Amino acid sequence: MALAGVMVTGAVVGLGMLPALGADAGHAAQVAQEAAHGAASHGGADHGHAAVSVFSLKQIAHSYLTAYMFCLSLCVGSLFLTLAHHLFDAGWSASIRRVTETLASLLFPWMLILALPIIVFAWTGNLHAWFRIDPASDHALDVKKVLFNPMAFTVMVPVLITLLGLLARQIRTWSIAQDKDGAAHWTSKSRKLAAGGIFFFAFGVTLLCFLLMKSLQHQFFSTMYGVYYFAGSVWTTLITLYLLTMWLSQPGRPLEKVYFKRQQQDLGVLFFAFTVFYSYIHFSQYFLIWNAAIPEETFWYVRREVGSWKWVGMTILFGHFFVPFLILLNQDIKRNMAVMIPVGAWAWLMQYVDMTYNVMPVLHPDGLKLTLWDPIFWLGMAAVLARLFWSDYRKNPAYPLKDPRLQEAIIHHEVPAPGASAAH
Repeated sequence: MALAGVMVTGAVVGLGMLPALGADAGHAAQVAQEAAHGAASHGGADHGHAAVSVFSLKQIAHSYLTAYMFCLSLCVGSLFLTLAHHLFDAGWSASIRRVTETLASLLFPWMLILALPIIVFAWTGNLHAWFRIDPASDHALDVKKVLFNPMAFTVMVPVLITLLGLLARQIRTWSIAQDKDGAAHWTSKSRKLAAGGIFFFAFGVTLLCFLLMKSLQHQFFSTMYGVYYFAGSVWTTLITLYLLTMWLSQPGRPLEKVYFKRQQQDLGVLFFAFTVFYSYIHFSQYFLIWNAAIPEETFWYVRREVGSWKWVGMTILFGHFFVPFLILLNQDIKRNMAVMIPVGAWAWLMQYVDMTYNVMPVLHPDGLKLTLWDPIFWLGMAAVLARLFWSDYRKNPAYPLKDPRLQEAIIHHEVPAPGASAAH
């Protein structure tokens, strides 16, 4: 609760800092904006201030990227939970691990295929504007050209997605193999792969969000951006996993005999924890940028205080943190489906708003402009991936049948009464 108090206090202080960022970093922001406008005149990151048609390829490209980053967050969040299960030799999550394994396996080939239009949009000048900027004429790009260049982007994006996907599929392959013979060496192999895979996961996810989303405004610099995307990804995945496993555990469904209230409670607690962690990371990024007042950092937030973007930022502050935080303070709420289903829908909306906040100010610097492309790509892509997930999930046992920890997950499922210590 002490950490929670610090977070609430920090967020309130952050509200007071919003006007101060523009004031204290005024000159720095002005310099950055002049540089950005100069880049825009050469096809730079902000595309100038010209109105963009709803049916323009630029609008379609940015709406598609926003939806893609949302769906990618569910896949990488699932991969992290799978890796964490093996790294910590967890028992409670054994019965639901097949769900995260299948979700993570969507990275290859499906998320790879869905990434191809993004590469095409970038090459045609409709997305990442630095594709058409000469680094010699833009210092902010010149110092990052090793990473931000068309060939590196074209090679690294599919390679990173493929390797992350193959990592997920290899662990799932060994998990399914264990269903047949129950050999403990499959668990040992998965644990060893997870030990090395977690480092590649951190490196790969950071590079992916840098290349796909952060580089839309290549002048921007933040060392916390990768952790920020990771925290939001796991947050969204946890509530998705919570609702999905609850549905799968209903009478007559695959997880009925292996999923209990204790797992439900644990997922709710983790979702609550990542609500705080995400807010801590986002506030820390903002606070450090405000405190340093460096032009290549401050302009990103200053741009997002223009017009209705300021209120989108306020929506994220309250909707991504305060609303779920205050609701989930009550222990019993975490097992109340009448509350948790709306919380899940709200979390999906907030994560999408967060992705919009990162992508769309590049195209619409004066304020939020919603188009039909946004829900079409967001819900359409999510529906396609849901169908692929369900088709793949049903091909194999719904949970690891012979996992050494499965019995532990089944036996230790009692939820302690209020005030009582947890059973071991």
